[in-house]
Amino acid sequence: MPTRVIDESCYIGGTFRAASGDGIDVFNPCNEDVLATVASATAAEVAAATAAANQARRDWARLPSMVRGRYLRQMADLVEAHKDDLSRCLVQEVGKPASQASGEVDAAANFLRYNAEWDRRLEGEVLPGEVAGEVINLLRAPIGVVAAICPWNGPLAVLCRKLGPALITGNTVVAKPSEISPLATVELFRLIDQHLDLPPGVINLVTGAGATGAALAIDEGVSMVSFTGHRDTGKAIMAAAVPRLTRVALELGGKAPAIVWRDADLDLAVSAIATARHRNSGQVCTSAERVFVHEDVFEPFVKGYVGAVEALRVGDPFGSADMGPLASAAQFDKSAAAVTAAVDEGARVITGGGRPPGAGFARGYWFQPTVLQDVQPGMRVMREETFGPITPVMPVSSIEQALEFANDSRYGLSAYVFSRDYQAVMTAVEDLEFGEIYVNRTLGESRHAHHAGFRESGIGGEDGKWGLLRYTQIKTVYHRFSW
Repeated sequence: MPTRVIDESCYIGGTFRAASGDGIDVFNPCNEDVLATVASATAAEVAAATAAANQARRDWARLPSMVRGRYLRQMADLVEAHKDDLSRCLVQEVGKPASQASGEVDAAANFLRYNAEWDRRLEGEVLPGEVAGEVINLLRAPIGVVAAICPWNGPLAVLCRKLGPALITGNTVVAKPSEISPLATVELFRLIDQHLDLPPGVINLVTGAGATGAALAIDEGVSMVSFTGHRDTGKAIMAAAVPRLTRVALELGGKAPAIVWRDADLDLAVSAIATARHRNSGQVCTSAERVFVHEDVFEPFVKGYVGAVEALRVGDPFGSADMGPLASAAQFDKSAAAVTAAVDEGARVITGGGRPPGAGFARGYWFQPTVLQDVQPGMRVMREETFGPITPVMPVSSIEQALEFANDSRYGLSAYVFSRDYQAVMTAVEDLEFGEIYVNRTLGESRHAHHAGFRESGIGGEDGKWGLLRYTQIKTVYHRFSW
């Protein structure tokens, strides 16, 4: 069948328009067929989008927050009403199993609903003045135009994770999805255009690859860049923000350690880590990327974990599979290179290791769930984010050693601890240098909590009160009522 060509992939000032840059092919990761060709926005189209957002921002900010909250609720209703279509887009372009794609659509709607709840809870402060007849107000003001640059692994959920707090606090938005998975985002904007009377310019969309994102990050009409993606791209965005002191919120991935202590419930640990490692084929920033197991329970843990991994069903994401393909050729090559480098450095593959056997996996970006043993902390597979279904497992002899190895990383997003020993758990919680710690459970953040990393995992944070307040600035007003 002919390739679908999406020329009008930019949504600017309430109207879809054609992008004038080169077309980018969007591939089906199951078989490498081209799903669609999406045109790239040029710097001129980016400038038009930021200009539309700036034109709309004052009127949007002047609306009562309850009105903005009503729009967010309507947007959430729209996402839920078209769940099947949006889920299908995610399965096709990312390769995640249908159940996980459905879960992502639910998460997108929940991000919008949670932030809508702040419509009556946005608060400032009232302070006494230092002189008679004066009072001081601290008001929460919007920042302006937010550039929301989103990743390929969870395009719809992350988009709404940014749209919700940005819009409820009075900002307008220019969104850019990844060129690997733009289809669900384009579809959502089409639904909003067809079914909502959102004021023109409040949300805008530009599609394209790195050049489009770079043009958006340096555009003078942008007041804040909220980016989720690779560490090096985040650093480039931060450097681009320096000349104008543009605000940034950067979520840049992780290398999450999982510590399994000698008294852990091994069945729980095996199940939770297997899920945390293989959700979306391991392409989640909070995935358990390295596992440290107390030497007393190392062998039974490894036996149970290998059994759980080998039981995972890899196959058609529209069927009953637990794991689909990786999202792109680049991700496949990265995972294959990680295994090769680990073996070259002395690691041993105890299950998996590459493309699954069989004619059904000959095309596409399929990669087996893989477990590595005989690893050392200095190996690249223990230090660099693999973002694929590869689990290196290593024994440790003490909690101090486990924590030393866990903290020896440039990343600091998420960590896992499995133990019944309260002292061991609290020692780990106190000493782990990570922004998010899961104790005796698998991955998955709550909307009202806080998602943020330490070190090179990012700056700022998302979700909850503190994530929402990142999209505001404080305006101080001195009221003199007696003179």
